[in-house]
Amino acid sequence: MSTPEILERQIDELRVEIRRALTAGDRRRASELRTRLRAAEQAWDDAITRLERESAAAGEPGEASEDMAEMARVRTVSAGGALLPIREQVHQALTLIGVPAAPRLIVAVHDAFASGPLVAARLTSLRRDEERSFRAGPHTRAYYLCAALTADLLAPARGLLGVSTWPLERRVIGPLSPRVDYLTAAIAVAGAITRIADPGPEARALLRRFAANIPGALPSRGGAAPVRVAEAARAELEVHAERDLADRRAAAQRAAAQLDDAGQLFGGGRRSAGSASGQASGS
Repeated sequence: MSTPEILERQIDELRVEIRRALTAGDRRRASELRTRLRAAEQAWDDAITRLERESAAAGEPGEASEDMAEMARVRTVSAGGALLPIREQVHQALTLIGVPAAPRLIVAVHDAFASGPLVAARLTSLRRDEERSFRAGPHTRAYYLCAALTADLLAPARGLLGVSTWPLERRVIGPLSPRVDYLTAAIAVAGAITRIADPGPEARALLRRFAANIPGALPSRGGAAPVRVAEAARAELEVHAERDLADRRAAAQRAAAQLDDAGQLFGGGRRSAGSASGQASGS
């Protein structure tokens, strides 16, 4: 009988394989993998239910095991009723914007484009949990939610999460990176909204918050238009992008030369460094 931890790894791997199959145009394999994914998700749900029953039967509701406490902390319920790990919901939000982000922005993006509750306070220890998992069994998951690294110290930038599958240079935060990432996230959000027939109020409010900090993105009257926001963001991005990329690449080369795999994901300098002001926060 598989444990929840083993099933989580299987679910992560299956989702990656599904994306690969769809990218390759192999719909038959994608369909087969989806069937296996649904079975694995059901098995995970059953395993959690068993753990809950065992804990209740033991008569120690206030002294659950560490594994039980972790499972209770990381799961959340989607609108369809299926349990989905918080790390997957965070991964979805980060993948949409494509840049490191603070919990406040992650929650705002999730609320705008996904279903189910996601509370910022529950993200505070997520990076530490991911680091412990990586150090216990490196590269056993399809991805890890990891740190953004400061370009000067190669230390974790406080409060910023990224995805381990991104190029290292995307997770490095140089002097211009907070603004560049803000503009990049604004473009991504605007693009996501254009693909939705009827975006909800959360999505429109998020776009307007981005637009309020981009010159020329807001009209004199009315709400923010996705196309206008994206055009204004791209115009400013052209001013900063080349210099920022050069800074990030230089820092990424240093990180690759100086840090081991764990250090490249979770930082190798001082354990925490204040994130530069201006990083996209959704407001």
